[in-house]
Amino acid sequence: MVRLALAPDGQILPDVRAKAPGRGAWIGVTRAELEVAQKKGKLKGGLARAFRTAEFVIPADLPARIEAALTRNALDRLGLESRSGKLLTGSDKIEGEARAGRLIALYHAADAKDDGRRKLAQAWRVGTDREGSDLKGLALPVGRPILSLALGRENVVHIGLTDRAAAKRVSEALDRWLHFIGPESSPVPCETASQGASASGLSGTLPAVNRYEEFE
Repeated sequence: MVRLALAPDGQILPDVRAKAPGRGAWIGVTRAELEVAQKKGKLKGGLARAFRTAEFVIPADLPARIEAALTRNALDRLGLESRSGKLLTGSDKIEGEARAGRLIALYHAADAKDDGRRKLAQAWRVGTDREGSDLKGLALPVGRPILSLALGRENVVHIGLTDRAAAKRVSEALDRWLHFIGPESSPVPCETASQGASASGLSGTLPAVNRYEEFE
């Protein structure tokens, strides 16, 4: 779900961290669905009921602003976990933790090589006694330059999490981002429904999200 807030200047703006004061409206649609709702006027009608006023302006680029905010929020979360020492990078380090059974979540840059992904996935399956399963990591919709910048490290290709609470926080931020950009824009999820980031949402199927009736 994403919160929209009514700014003092009358604009509807994304409030992905739900910290803006005043009345808010929550939506749980993908970007494509939001664009359709905006085009058909359903978004304006729904927000008028939520905010109890029609005195507002919906920016034409609202979907793009929401995506940018969700992307920034997800990358910021990865950066925070990196700075707190709860995030691993480097294939060798991640493989060692995976084989020791301590890996909770595994992510890859969009441009990570297939052989590197397969190697870490195999180590993860071995370490958790799930050989023969389809347990894998998840390729994120950004390449290594963006991940490296977000984490403040060089050449980030693979990301591992061994702390369950940190994995949950990361999963929640990524879930919202990937759900909004939709399957057409996001990579194919490759974790099983009960595996991955402590089964907290980044799984083979993105979590169901309640939607406002008027946006359907």
